[in-house]
Amino acid sequence: MPPVKSSGKSAFANGKFVMKKGVLKRLLGFLFKNYKLLVSIMALCLVVSAVAGSIASPFLQNIYSAIADGADDAAGTIGVDEAWGRVLGFLAVLGSIYVLGLLANFIMGQIGAVLTQRFLADMRNKVFAKMQKLPIKYFDTNTHGDIMSIYTNDIDALRQLISQSLPQICSTIITLITLTFSMLYISALVFGIVLLGVISILFVTKTIGTRSAKYFMAQQRSVGKMEGYIEEMIHGQKVVKVFCHENAAIDGFDEVNGNLCDVSYKANAFSNMLMPIIHNIGNILCVVIAFIGCAIAVNDGINFGFKSLFETGSFAEKMTFPTVFALLGATRQFANSMGQVSGQINSVIMAMAGASRVFGILDEEPENYDGYVSLVNVTTDKDGNLCETTERTGKWAWKHPHGDGTLTYTPLKGDIVIKDVDFGYSPEKIVLHDVSLYAKPGQRVAFVGATGAGKTTITNLLNRFYDIADGKIRYDGININKINKKDLRRSLGIVLQDTNLFTGTVMDNIRYGRPDATDEECVAAAKLANADDFITRLPEGYNTMLVSDGANLSQGQRQLISIARAAVADAPVMILDEATSSIDTRTEAIVQRGMDKLMEGRTVFIIAHRLSTVMNSNVIIVLDHGRIIERGTHEQLLEQKGTYYQLYTGAFELE
Repeated sequence: MPPVKSSGKSAFANGKFVMKKGVLKRLLGFLFKNYKLLVSIMALCLVVSAVAGSIASPFLQNIYSAIADGADDAAGTIGVDEAWGRVLGFLAVLGSIYVLGLLANFIMGQIGAVLTQRFLADMRNKVFAKMQKLPIKYFDTNTHGDIMSIYTNDIDALRQLISQSLPQICSTIITLITLTFSMLYISALVFGIVLLGVISILFVTKTIGTRSAKYFMAQQRSVGKMEGYIEEMIHGQKVVKVFCHENAAIDGFDEVNGNLCDVSYKANAFSNMLMPIIHNIGNILCVVIAFIGCAIAVNDGINFGFKSLFETGSFAEKMTFPTVFALLGATRQFANSMGQVSGQINSVIMAMAGASRVFGILDEEPENYDGYVSLVNVTTDKDGNLCETTERTGKWAWKHPHGDGTLTYTPLKGDIVIKDVDFGYSPEKIVLHDVSLYAKPGQRVAFVGATGAGKTTITNLLNRFYDIADGKIRYDGININKINKKDLRRSLGIVLQDTNLFTGTVMDNIRYGRPDATDEECVAAAKLANADDFITRLPEGYNTMLVSDGANLSQGQRQLISIARAAVADAPVMILDEATSSIDTRTEAIVQRGMDKLMEGRTVFIIAHRLSTVMNSNVIIVLDHGRIIERGTHEQLLEQKGTYYQLYTGAFELE
């Protein structure tokens, strides 16, 4: 079975970011599906607010007309008092509409804040939950800083979209629709002129916005790279200082930061160019409409060829100066609204780039926990048969369902057989070649060899962090591909060379190996690993808080806690990957006695560079470039006077 592959839906292709199709549709679908009530209330308020903000033009036209009629006593029109009454009436209605719009804006702001934060919280939960289901391969092929940027920059870009850009765009669209009807009501001819201006605005937006979008997407990639570099430097700060690499680290950051600065400059250069152009197109529109409107109003359209148009149909009305003023206000608002939409394009582009990365990780193929053989607690009845139980008995068995509906229980012993295994992390680079070995229950199998020889890879295959391309691995006679991965890993205890401690007490970190372990069992495990002595001398003993991966402990103390964590898991098979590499020689001798107790009765796979830790193994396997070149006990290998003998006598180093 080949290693797990991506579905191809990811936002990453060959290490480069690509914009996913249908991102906005998927994002809106998620919003409407999960927050129907909030979205509905917000949409209603948005409509009221937008209409209230754009309804002024017809009212202003009537107010201007009433003022003009009241001032024109010679024409026999209405008096000043009646004109003033009309003006007050129109102002009262307009003021009421504005108050309603203000109330709608307030409600929309409150609902928008709740909607945005709930959406972001749910999205972070989804990304984190999906991350827990991804195979190890994903984390081996993506930098941690780049993954972190999904939680920070990309989801923050979605915050801008949900809280600002989408409401602004929807509000502007409603405003434009309202203004369209208002302008058609006042003058269809002038609206036609405005429409030509809108077409030119759309053309400019498309031309400049496309270039801006390219650089904004590049900016998102560069931010991920920069955060990855920073995370790497923080993690390796001791190494940087030990080798006086500060200046080189600064130069490396300057390069990454310079690239971010360059693409950000280009993105914002095009972005900043867009708004002034659109505003000036709006200004030109106002000048054109003022000229044409005033000309029609003064000359009655005769000198400009519009007379026949105004004398027929719905255009029989004559243009007046109040009409011109109302049209100028509507035109200015129309142009400003178009500018606001264009101004949100960059936020939308960044949000779409961020959403593509978010949906990219959500669309990654999860780790397949396939397997129908499960691990269960068992007891033995009076006839010696294994019986499944929900109580923790300390006895385990593989529950194997068969096609005819029967069940068989195979005792968990820790019998491992690896036969004719070939494996590569990528098809073009095979790491293991025709590897075959076995480990009987209670045996200790040690792997030695140079870095990159394939020692850790074998243990990765036992855990099914990766699946083999060819060959078989059997666990108590069962093909491990048939065993559910979670149950398989429950049966394996592991101590890694790189210790990982989590924020919490010492007791919490030991109990991480088995969540239902009692305090007494955790203390017993610590004593077994010889960690109890230093733990009891900590300020609060087992209740001492550990932070930053146990930064308040020495490397050796951290390793001892990880050994205690494996001990409390009480797994029948143990994998010790350089388990004592961070412990001094004196402490190693003490810990080794505890390790001997831990390994007693268990199948143990030991990876070590210190040959003193593997001398008492039942079999030592020497690997070189993914091939087994020697195997035997310590004494047998010394007699062969081969690679192991040369390693032991110091004829050459492992590396």
